[in-house]
Amino acid sequence: MQHLRWHWEQLTRLVLEGQCPLCDRSTAQTFCPSCQRQLQQCQLAHHQWSPTPVPLFAWGSYRGALKRAIGALKYHGNPHLAEPLATWLADAWLATPNPQTQQGLTVIPIPMHPDKQKQRGFNQAERLATHFCRITRLPCLVNGLSRDRETIAQFHLSAAERQQNLQAAFKPSKTLLNQRFSGSVLLLDDIYTTGATIQAATQALHRCGIRVSEAIVLAKAVKEKGGEGWRMKDEG
Repeated sequence: MQHLRWHWEQLTRLVLEGQCPLCDRSTAQTFCPSCQRQLQQCQLAHHQWSPTPVPLFAWGSYRGALKRAIGALKYHGNPHLAEPLATWLADAWLATPNPQTQQGLTVIPIPMHPDKQKQRGFNQAERLATHFCRITRLPCLVNGLSRDRETIAQFHLSAAERQQNLQAAFKPSKTLLNQRFSGSVLLLDDIYTTGATIQAATQALHRCGIRVSEAIVLAKAVKEKGGEGWRMKDEG
């Protein structure tokens, strides 16, 4: 009887546990303890507001386990990974002295082109924003911006090419314009590289008189000077 109970407990544990998306180990959490430690090691030691087109807050460095986790979220059909990642982002943001007032802030995620979102099945920035706002209690306008012009993948583009690629790609949605928005916007995206995406979205909102007070991202790419401009440095 004891032997059967042991097998039942083992079977129950296997059913209740899933696989870690980064190493395939069995785990009761989203990430196994080992991968979670590696993810936490990617967190930036000092959360500073970078002097970008708008103040920028980044949770971690786009490398190692965090880079693999974002890849698993976006490209391997794991939208549930947005919840723990957004939780860490929100906790760090709330705990860091903020040069901007939180009062009157509305979170708007960077949109995807409808065709690309249909292909992927979800927008990772929207998933991150939804969980981020659940913790911070900020309002979230998931359709605040639209991306009506399809752009090419930016991974291999230089900073200048990225800006040209995103020119006039975004525009405020009718929902945002019709509600006579009077607050300020916090833009949220998954990765910050050259800042072209944040800059293009900010300009689109500014043209309609809507102020962007800050931007927040899960990961900031480590960049080095390359032959034809800036490129992401892959640190593993």
